[in-house]
Amino acid sequence: MKTINEQIIKTGFIALDESDKNLNLINEIQKLKKEKNAVILAHYYVDGLIQDIADFVGDSLALSQKAAETSADIIVFVGVHFMAETAKILSPNKKVILPDLNAGCSLADSCPDKDFEEFIKKHPNHTVISYVNTTAKVKALTDIVCTSSNAVKIVNSIPENEKIIFGPDRNLGNYISSLTGRKMIIWDGACHVHSEFSLEGILEQKKLNPEAIIIAHPECPKPIVTISEFVGSTSALINYTKKNQAKTFIVATEPGVIHEMKKESPDKFFIPAPGEDAECACSECEFMKLNSTEKLFTCLKYEQPEILIDEEIRKKAYKPIKRMLDLS
Repeated sequence: MKTINEQIIKTGFIALDESDKNLNLINEIQKLKKEKNAVILAHYYVDGLIQDIADFVGDSLALSQKAAETSADIIVFVGVHFMAETAKILSPNKKVILPDLNAGCSLADSCPDKDFEEFIKKHPNHTVISYVNTTAKVKALTDIVCTSSNAVKIVNSIPENEKIIFGPDRNLGNYISSLTGRKMIIWDGACHVHSEFSLEGILEQKKLNPEAIIIAHPECPKPIVTISEFVGSTSALINYTKKNQAKTFIVATEPGVIHEMKKESPDKFFIPAPGEDAECACSECEFMKLNSTEKLFTCLKYEQPEILIDEEIRKKAYKPIKRMLDLS
């Protein structure tokens, strides 16, 4: 995660040919942020311009933790709905707003809380581990939360004689199971971005760029993970490309992350892994791309839409997050 606020002009991350409209919006956003004592969080998958004007850029849980440490009165989470919920879970006394309520998540949506609750009832006496990419209500049904970075550690922390339910991402669950050797009952959910990468397309890019290293997020299906030379969380992928001596990378995760990769390694070349749609050169998250500078400005100006969580649900959802943080 990087703190980049107040460094836009110095670093040159705002291109000189940006429209006056964008520059005016940026100035207005900065003024409103100061007036309202707000902090702007941007996930790696949103538009690069928004990343450049945010106070903090990073993965979802790390952003929520960082916001909780600030003295801000308002948290503007430029990401998707479950991320803003997580921020509210960790910062109940702060106002949390999201630029577009329609910015959902295919993975979180693939695990409705009522269905997941029935699933748990059908498999009693299991420890429930839920990926952070879930709604507050699903977290409230969970024993312990995990991230893609610490999932192995969390699973290994469960005694071997205890049975495990893992949800909602089947690809991440199967990957973690292969690394830990633990058999788990895995919820059949997935992220549409990571599930729709084309194996043939990636291999074709590798053929065209034999020196390139294939890197992937563990939410990708097994064939993509198998051909990858490095698998890791979004932050881990960024760090890997920064430290690795290779000059070219084929990136199998949401291509918004390439913005940060280029900033960290301007001398390197990043190829977004192609999706199954032959007409598209990459696979973008349609929900993340609902965020815009215009919506960010409007959201901050009117302090809407606000994320509200029933207090009983919030408290229940906080417990598995706290347990994870204690273990990590």
